[in-house]
Amino acid sequence: MVDKLVNSEANARRIAMVESCFGSSGQPLAVPGRVLVGEGVLTKMCRKKPKTRQFYLFNDILVYGNIIINKKKYNKQHIIPLEEVKLESIEDDPRGYQHGWLIKTASKSFAVYAATPVEKGEWMAHINKCIDDLLRKSGKKAVAEHAAVWVPDGKAHVCMHCEKSQFTLINRRHHCRKCGAVVCGPCSNKRFLLPSQSSKPLRVCLRCYDVLSGAKANNLADSAHKSNNQDSSGEEDSDDDDEAQKGQDMAHDVFKSHCLGYAC
Repeated sequence: MVDKLVNSEANARRIAMVESCFGSSGQPLAVPGRVLVGEGVLTKMCRKKPKTRQFYLFNDILVYGNIIINKKKYNKQHIIPLEEVKLESIEDDPRGYQHGWLIKTASKSFAVYAATPVEKGEWMAHINKCIDDLLRKSGKKAVAEHAAVWVPDGKAHVCMHCEKSQFTLINRRHHCRKCGAVVCGPCSNKRFLLPSQSSKPLRVCLRCYDVLSGAKANNLADSAHKSNNQDSSGEEDSDDDDEAQKGQDMAHDVFKSHCLGYAC
């Protein structure tokens, strides 16, 4: 059904409406073959606190942004290629947030929560279907490694590495980019290159640094061993905070897909 909507006027109008909501701060979204599958408001677990975000699901990307005026204006547009995405359901917390799942990519991973279990099921089913369709058509394999989900600041009152250092206004919290743990400065004073996340070395905790350094040393040793073997045999060597949300708190929108090609 999605293929039938590719060149339809209704699909073009919907995408144009999304572009207008983001205004000049957003990137153009109308490209050949792109279809708007559905939309809705989800609660995104951010570093300091949960925040509502507007999400749009297309057949090849997931777009979300800050809500300025609901249905009219959004900013801080983020675009995630669906080929890089892996979803993982989160068990409900009776004393906390429910109906959640993880959106994991190589460069960034985070948790989102829907208003109802039905809405969660629809979001996950539609996203997974789009991912499966993309991978099948492209012949690509799913991304194997994903960035860690950051532990929210409020979940850690002491360093998760040394378990001694208490966080204060002076003793700030930091996040390990490899495991996502909340750690103090001394326990995260090392940096390591994580090409899938950045072209520059990133802050990592001491535990992850030791693991990553050990793996790198082993890889270098293996490479040297292979090189020596090639030389001895006469073979030739072969030659990478959210803006504060404005306005009043908004109720979740039900995922809209009934008119976009997918049956609920």
